[in-house]
Amino acid sequence: MNEQGTNTGMATPMQIATMIPAWENGILKPVEKLDAHLRGLKHKAVSVFVMNRGNVLIQQRALGKYHTPGLWANTCCTHPAWDEDPTDCTIRRLDEELGIRGLQPNYRDQIEYRANVGGGMIEHELVDVYVAEAPDGLKITPNPDEVMAIRWIGFDDLTADVSSHPDKYTPWLKIYLQHHKSAIFGDKIPATSTQDG
Repeated sequence: MNEQGTNTGMATPMQIATMIPAWENGILKPVEKLDAHLRGLKHKAVSVFVMNRGNVLIQQRALGKYHTPGLWANTCCTHPAWDEDPTDCTIRRLDEELGIRGLQPNYRDQIEYRANVGGGMIEHELVDVYVAEAPDGLKITPNPDEVMAIRWIGFDDLTADVSSHPDKYTPWLKIYLQHHKSAIFGDKIPATSTQDG
């Protein structure tokens, strides 16, 4: 609608922002984000792990998130907009979610997973995963609409806590750590930690 309340037939910025690249009947096309999750459609995503000296920055998802609210996840994850470059998307979302600027995420792997995220929704993602090394004293300003808490945690402590308290963590973080940690983290973690489950 325009300012006078007339429907112009054009998508609003909010509607554009919720259209994500998803496969429907084998064809990649823009699909509304919630609809993709309710139908379990495979869709594109990005995830990033920000690290500093072997520690991982994790975030606790805001309670207003429409799935997995209050659970701990990797530093940042999202869906790229239609035709958005995955690396550009990662840089954009680090700023939007955490106020983090100036990092250069390094592509590590592409991972496909499917997981129930509650509320009748399925995450079926084809994810480009990145790692970014942070300097000491990195400025972080979490967006409270996205993030309720952040924490730096040692990699081994994170994997141990995910094993001991899996209900505190998002399904995708558990999948990354249990099945893809060598591909994602490589030489960023101790050699004893690189065996994939």
